[in-house]
Amino acid sequence: MKITEIEIHAIHLPLHDPFIVSYASYDTIPSIIVKLTTDMGHVGYGEAVADEHVTGESWESTYAILKNTLAPKLIGMDPGQMEKIHARMDAEIYGVPAAKAALDIACYDLIGKALDVPVYDLLGGKYHDEFPITHVLSIGTPAHMADEAEQRVQEGYRSLKMKVGTDVSEDVKRIQAVRERVGESIAIRIDVNQGWVNSSTTLQALRKLEHSSLDWLEQPVKADDIDAMVEIKSKTSVPVMIDEGLCGFRDMREIIAKRAADKVNIKLMKCGGIYPAMKLAHMAEMAGIECQIGSMVESSVGSAAGFHVAFSKRIITSVELTGPLKFSEDIGNLKYDIPFIRLTDKAGLGVDVDEAILNKLTVYSEKVLG
Repeated sequence: MKITEIEIHAIHLPLHDPFIVSYASYDTIPSIIVKLTTDMGHVGYGEAVADEHVTGESWESTYAILKNTLAPKLIGMDPGQMEKIHARMDAEIYGVPAAKAALDIACYDLIGKALDVPVYDLLGGKYHDEFPITHVLSIGTPAHMADEAEQRVQEGYRSLKMKVGTDVSEDVKRIQAVRERVGESIAIRIDVNQGWVNSSTTLQALRKLEHSSLDWLEQPVKADDIDAMVEIKSKTSVPVMIDEGLCGFRDMREIIAKRAADKVNIKLMKCGGIYPAMKLAHMAEMAGIECQIGSMVESSVGSAAGFHVAFSKRIITSVELTGPLKFSEDIGNLKYDIPFIRLTDKAGLGVDVDEAILNKLTVYSEKVLG
């Protein structure tokens, strides 16, 4: 079986509400969808959601790299030979993990469909039967975030992830307001997206939050400051998670060597897709570090890919892949059963892509042929 055609769509996914984090505000999510076709007629879909602040990739650069650099090199290759595919991509260009993730995910979707098995069966089988879904609160005023938190709890959510990181004193008020509103029984995770910058500011904030019963604190400092994470971890009882500070194997080796985190957030867009994500999970497992599979706010395609990784590994104990719930229009039909996600046994990613919606949301597209 050989790849004969790769179709690339640059799209904008419309959001119900703006998505606000410490470094940006989004009215739509720019995404790249790829469609692989083989000489045997099998089709697979993948996705890249780039983030300049995390991997240095943009929507425009990802499209260009897929069109001009990576896709032409995969024409004629066997989509089941993942080690060779990643070696070919890595030899062609350094980094660009979101672009590589799109092709990686499409290959897994295609092979799963060709063999009539779900992707998690290609990864060792399904370990988890379900995962609780965490609702992500965008940055807002303390009152607004507390109101939204209360509404989501009434909808059935039992855990909340709060985006903060614009102003430390205001962030403390936001967290305290949400905790007071939802009570002690709801899990609250804090994602700073590097916004507290350094260890001293972070430790000052944590002292003010001693009685807020936080599940964990995610990436409070700059991504490349692993030593700051070590210091924070040594001086607080709040579990700490590394997100932006973990992209590839080199990062994971340093995190493990320095015991810099209690938990790591693996994202397919940061590491290059399903294949490298599984390798990172294996590394963490050997070191006894729990993992989460996180999101860059992908559509049903990218989100389903992350879920298949999460469901296949015991060391992965939480997920945050709620992009499809945030979109007013999605290209796929990944189904959530709030407050849980349960995967079906459908082949591949288990997602049906609506080509009419894909074409509607497409800003520009290109076909790469053999």
